[in-house]
Amino acid sequence: MKKYNTTILLALALLMGSCADLDLYPLDTGSSDSWYKTEEQIKASISGLYRVDFLPIDDERWSDNHQARTNLNDYTGATLNGESWHVINRWKNAYKAIARCNVLLDKLANPSETGITEEKAELYRAQVLFVRATQYGILTSCYGDVVYVDKELSIEESFKIGRTDREEIMEHVYADYDRAAASLPLTYGSSQELATKAAALGLKARYALYNEDYEIAAKAAKECIELGSHQLYPDFSKLFLATTHHASEVLLSSPHSLELGIYSDSPGNIQGYSPRNRGGYASEYPSWELLASFLCTDGLPIDESPLFDPHDPFRNRDPRCAATIVEFGTEHCGVIYDPNPLTTEVYSETHGKNITNLDCKSGSQYASYNGLLRKKGVDESWINGGSFQVAYDRIFIRLAEVYLTYAEAMIESGNIDDSVLDAINIVRARAYKVDYKGSGYPKVTTKDRDRLRSIVRVERRMELAYEGHRRMDIIRWKIADQVLNTPDYGLLDKDALISKVIDKKQWFWPETPEIDGNGTADFSSMYSKGLCKLIARRQFDASKNYLWPIPSQEVITNPYLGQNDNY
Repeated sequence: MKKYNTTILLALALLMGSCADLDLYPLDTGSSDSWYKTEEQIKASISGLYRVDFLPIDDERWSDNHQARTNLNDYTGATLNGESWHVINRWKNAYKAIARCNVLLDKLANPSETGITEEKAELYRAQVLFVRATQYGILTSCYGDVVYVDKELSIEESFKIGRTDREEIMEHVYADYDRAAASLPLTYGSSQELATKAAALGLKARYALYNEDYEIAAKAAKECIELGSHQLYPDFSKLFLATTHHASEVLLSSPHSLELGIYSDSPGNIQGYSPRNRGGYASEYPSWELLASFLCTDGLPIDESPLFDPHDPFRNRDPRCAATIVEFGTEHCGVIYDPNPLTTEVYSETHGKNITNLDCKSGSQYASYNGLLRKKGVDESWINGGSFQVAYDRIFIRLAEVYLTYAEAMIESGNIDDSVLDAINIVRARAYKVDYKGSGYPKVTTKDRDRLRSIVRVERRMELAYEGHRRMDIIRWKIADQVLNTPDYGLLDKDALISKVIDKKQWFWPETPEIDGNGTADFSSMYSKGLCKLIARRQFDASKNYLWPIPSQEVITNPYLGQNDNY
């Protein structure tokens, strides 16, 4: 059989049939001639559609929320091209899933042939339509106009197919989500590994928001919330731990298991986020911009609040600040975390004694370059006896996102009422562990559209950091060319840090950075005074980087595809 390089063609060809033996295919993707014969095979194929490969989550390293020493990547270095791994892989996996969805839908058109009742068949169709809609939501948000395929194609047809306008594709996406939501259950019990009614409505709202279909987004988000099938988890800081499974807030997640050797991330990546005092690298960590974005407990940004002290940057901050970034002087993974180079020893609960502080510049030149470490989701389970093998729930969508989607969609469509304030306040109050109708947190009360736009953007950053949302937020808000064309800043080298900052009683930040309406900090004043170090220069090319390129091999193989501008 002749081989084709084009991903779409390969996926379609494999699923249209093969002379190969069935055992050459994974159990969820057998040849259509010898597979899809029983209900169990149909169910196995559907389960295969919910693999993590088909539900990608953006890397926080692609945004201004994160630093990785002096390293940049294709997204923060403006080197994205048609050969970039993620560009190729996301396209390939999406069309692989779409091809499987289309074959399954064809097989489920006559369910009696496999002994499936019509009621069961409609549930299976809904689960498949959900996945197909999600793939197109992902594709359009990355590439813009893409190839739309809703049936099996011949090889000849595949060579001649071009891209469909994004707006037209989204009409199909919304229709698929609607049909899926009509037949999907509210719950499967304690599992969130298959689509539910809430997941379909929640993701419809997400991708409608991404496409600026604000009324559709608001309606879907409201319907999702009003189902009442999911509730916010009471403790934000514990929601993301490996010990918290199947939280009521989660609409869709992917399972992992230490016993089965299915880890949430590679041990190397886990080690990168872990403290050096516990054998980690501390090479991946939050940016100063992220730390600066968290509001103070009076609801004001740090450059407006009288409560903020740059020398004690975690005090009087939104609780999600210390739940996302390790607070200085607190226990983290069994050891007190303190990046101050004068703190040469720290207490280790793990060892029961003081140990050399490797998480400061006196202890290691490779300690976090900006003094910060990630806290969100990270605990002793990440160390796991030095194996750095962890199995936490990989959350694809949760209810708090849906609340904020509703609020933003209503704000952008100009329909501002009390329900918008409630949606933001419900999410914010949970962080403070209080009821949103009461006191004890900085309640949002304004109905000014510009002010609310700023509030919801900052709220998303505080709430959703390290969950893969920031890249698309700065893309769709058209601020990526601002926030990714600024330097990564960090701490001075040890001797200069001690003489210029610490000895002058200016630790941690010598001054408070200015914050703009999107919650983004400006450290250029501090840098111009020689009080911090430029670590790396991020770049973003606004002429092209707001969309990804179509993979080069796809364009070469199929000239009808064309390429996105300036790639």
